[in-house]
Amino acid sequence: MSGLVLAIDGPSGSGKSSTAKAIAIRANWSYLDTGALYRAVTYLALDNKVETEDEVTNLLNSHEITFQTNPVEPKIYLDGKDISEEIRFQRINDLVSQISSMVGVRKILLDMQRKYIAEAPIGIVVEGRDIGTVVAPGAQLKIYLHADISTRAERRELEMSENIGSEGVGKSLANRDEIDSTRKISPLMQADDAAVIDSTRLTLQEVTDQIWKWLKQRNLIGLPTIAVIGRPNVGKSTLVNRMIGRREAIVEDTPGVTRDRVKYEAEWNGRRFFLIDTGGWEVKPEGISEKITAGAEAAIAEADLVMFVVDVQVGALDEDQSLVDLLRKSGKKVILVANKIDNAEDEADGYALWNLGLGEPRFVSALHGRGSGDLLDLLIAQLPEVGSEQVDDGFRRVALVGRPNVGKSSLLNVLAGAPRVLVDDAEGTTRDAVDELIEFGGSTWRFIDTAGIRRRAHQASGTDYYASLRTQIALERAEVALVIFDASQILTEQDIRIVSMADEAGKALVVVMNKWDLVDEERQLVLDKEIERQLERYPWAQRVNLSAKTGWHRDRLAPALRTALTNWEKRIPTAKLNAFLGELVGANPPPVRSGKQPKIKFATQAGTCPPKFVVFATGFLETAYRRFIERRLREEFGFDGTPIEVAVKLKDRDND
Repeated sequence: MSGLVLAIDGPSGSGKSSTAKAIAIRANWSYLDTGALYRAVTYLALDNKVETEDEVTNLLNSHEITFQTNPVEPKIYLDGKDISEEIRFQRINDLVSQISSMVGVRKILLDMQRKYIAEAPIGIVVEGRDIGTVVAPGAQLKIYLHADISTRAERRELEMSENIGSEGVGKSLANRDEIDSTRKISPLMQADDAAVIDSTRLTLQEVTDQIWKWLKQRNLIGLPTIAVIGRPNVGKSTLVNRMIGRREAIVEDTPGVTRDRVKYEAEWNGRRFFLIDTGGWEVKPEGISEKITAGAEAAIAEADLVMFVVDVQVGALDEDQSLVDLLRKSGKKVILVANKIDNAEDEADGYALWNLGLGEPRFVSALHGRGSGDLLDLLIAQLPEVGSEQVDDGFRRVALVGRPNVGKSSLLNVLAGAPRVLVDDAEGTTRDAVDELIEFGGSTWRFIDTAGIRRRAHQASGTDYYASLRTQIALERAEVALVIFDASQILTEQDIRIVSMADEAGKALVVVMNKWDLVDEERQLVLDKEIERQLERYPWAQRVNLSAKTGWHRDRLAPALRTALTNWEKRIPTAKLNAFLGELVGANPPPVRSGKQPKIKFATQAGTCPPKFVVFATGFLETAYRRFIERRLREEFGFDGTPIEVAVKLKDRDND
């Protein structure tokens, strides 16, 4: 698959088509309605009065069915004729399940569907039946959308090209469900790793917003890109460091330090985007400068927005005007940045940049931060919601963290089945965070191997300090933390602190007790007591005992990761949540405080990743009672492997 794939499965009338088109339009992706392909074959069979599988398959091989994947106006064609309306008649509905069960037909259409998916340049939303299980099992996000039969009938009736009433449509849908469910491999089967949405009481906007949130959380939405360009030594890298909030771009007071164009991810006010730091652009480059200048021009072509930086202390030169001409030819939106304005007196020089003809210059001091917040506000306002660049390929992101020499890199290598990263008995062999795509347990995972954390970041120095910071960044990037312990050694304060880092970052959590081949019965007894005492705050963490060296029990890791991620993304319906809370409070009311009995009015789940719950009460709830609610939530709904948050908001008492 060349682009990203969103697979949406579910029965007819669950809202797949409307949802898929809305997401595809918003993301600027292609759209494929696989059901329309089966309906087109059904139309072809009825039109030619054929019934047997051989007849239908032969007929399909001699005709051309094509689908227009533009989500704004999707069309289905038979030999060049638009049949988008004809395939919506009830006679098609009544026969489509029978046609779609024909093995020969399915094989031809399966090849066709996979061809459309492979040709999608950026991404594609594919909806229908058995998409996540058969058509695109490698889809980066799978959704199973369903609704009750009456709701589905009402929706399907609105899509029909004839009016037969919702009752008739409902009977047709129920009949089709029954036929599909009796097949050996039901097309209504839900993929194991699919996220489930019951759309019965949700609006289209609510469904698409939830899916959009998942796409963003999994880094599947293309991020907009800003290219930072200008002559050598105007302060581009200093400005990039200021905007990303950390020193990553190398800065020296020497022209030409930045040679390659380097891409960084940045975030401002909840909006994420890429910054491309480029080498200095020159009019007549020679030697290595030719490649540097070509790289800057490539960054302009790649960007959604260009930030043109000029050193006000030097002023605009003839080379700047040549770069302005290049920018105009590119047709890209340009923000002119006047850098090194450290005080009000420098602003007078900055106004002279109006002469470049790029509009108002924006004043900043990259070194001191003056005006950087206003500049970021402006950039965010100018960026499109979706860019052409993905953060990554959408595979689930796992950070391997732990003290030095606990076996993180060894585990990575044994999962990969081959050496991927350097392993040595000496501590601290790994310095940088290294990304590896590894396929095991039936899925592909993005593992981020990190340097071991020796001590708190503020106590470390040199390479250890930067290794600690990079580990924190790896945790921020990850969805689930795999915290590795050496089971043969006594658990240390540093081990527990690393677990707390993952918890505080709000990540799903799997604890791995490695080097189990070195653990005897006596050590097991001691270890159990250590875990009970030192990890008492994290009884919900998934735990796997294994040996990276021998591969023993590595097959238990994928199920633990999946469980943790599923619960990390879990959403409890509001009605179900409040029914549970009502029974809980009825049997165990909150304790009286200052002579008053707090009343719990209702609760809602405010978010996922990790799950966040807000309880509305008329008075303060004791910490112990909040923990009681959290414990019972876990017992009732199963949140193994993920932290959950329970917040309380005060609500006015009833007038009575």
